[in-house]
Parts: sequence; C-alpha cells; structure tokens
Amino acid sequence: MLTADRLAQARAARGFMPDDEGNALHDAARGVAAIGPFLEIGAYCGKSAIYLGTAAEEIGRVLFSLDHHRGSEENQPGWAHHEPDLVDAATGLIDTLPHFRRTIHEAGLEEVVVALVGHSVPIALHWHTPLAVLFVDGGHGVEPARADFTNWVPKVAPGGLLAIHDVFPDPADGGRPPYEEIYLPALRSGAFDEVLACGSLRVLRRTASWPGAERSPR
Repeated sequence: MLTADRLAQARAARGFMPDDEGNALHDAARGVAAIGPFLEIGAYCGKSAIYLGTAAEEIGRVLFSLDHHRGSEENQPGWAHHEPDLVDAATGLIDTLPHFRRTIHEAGLEEVVVALVGHSVPIALHWHTPLAVLFVDGGHGVEPARADFTNWVPKVAPGGLLAIHDVFPDPADGGRPPYEEIYLPALRSGAFDEVLACGSLRVLRRTASWPGAERSPR
C-alpha cells in the first residue's frame, strides 16, 4: 500500500481514478517481474502518475508519462468533463501540463516521473524499449484507442503488464472504446492473460509472443 502521505497526495490530485483502482494499479506495477520502464498514456493532471510513479520508485524503475496536455475530447468545451479553469487564456486551449508538473513536484517524484509531451503515435513510432508496465488511459474515442492499441501494446515485454482504464463490459456503465478497441483485442491476440479486475481497471500480463511480431509497429 502507498504511505498515508502519498495516498493523500494522490487523492488531492485532479483526476478521475478512484482510490481502489489507483491502489490496485500501484500494487500490480510494484509486483511486475519484467525488466524495463513504465509508461502511461494519458497523464492529465498527474493523479495516476502518483500511483504508478510510487511503484516505479519502490522497485527502481522510471515512469514515462505521455500526454499532449490539450485534453481529450471529453475535456473540451461543451462536454460533460470540461473544466474551464484548465484553459490557457493566452491560447484558448486546455493546458494541463502546469498542473501535472505541480502534482509531480509536490509528490516528490520528479526524479522518477518523466513527462513526454506530445501525441501518442509519433512518440510510439520512435520508441523501441520494451515496457514492463503500459497503462492506457488516453483518448477514449474509437480512433485514439485503436491507435494506442496498435502502436503501443506490442511494446509490452514478455511478463510485462498492460493496464487499461475505463473498461466497461456493460454499455450502460460507460464508453466502449477502451473495452472494444484495447481490452478485447489484447485478449484475442493470444499474447495476454487477465490477472486483475478492479472497478473499471483491467490488468493483463504478457504471456506469449505477439502475433506477427516481426511486423509489429516500432
């Protein structure tokens, strides 16, 4: 479990991850056997990075936290999760990067959590290091979810973990893309087995070769 201070910092950080899912994510990542760094897609204001960054700190790893920090579609004006105070007055665009940096600084994780500021696919095309943990919580539309699956999931190392947030098997509970475009395809690939379910969080372990590995995106 996280220390009381670190848990309080995670709870205070802006974001959408419940305590039980955050703790489950931390515990799963802390116990990973595969060698390599952690990477999360979708940093927002840093809540999940506290859970994952703490796990990385505890076992001597690094967390790369990837986000363009302009907000996903549900954070834009007119959508239910829009937060007007995140809009940069100079550009008129959402900018969560200052909030993320403050969160990581206040949690004392600046030596462990490395911000990658940019779009997911261009960074994935130049990323060649196998990942011990990949946490996908980026754009929840069909195309962003599909792109994250295609470009990042094959990079999970054997024995590594794929964690996916906002997985809702029942359509009445929430949006479908993380379930239909990431979770189900990962299981159908034959390369992953599910090892944990907590709320909308699913954690899968890489147990087999990726189909057509020689042609996987790099």
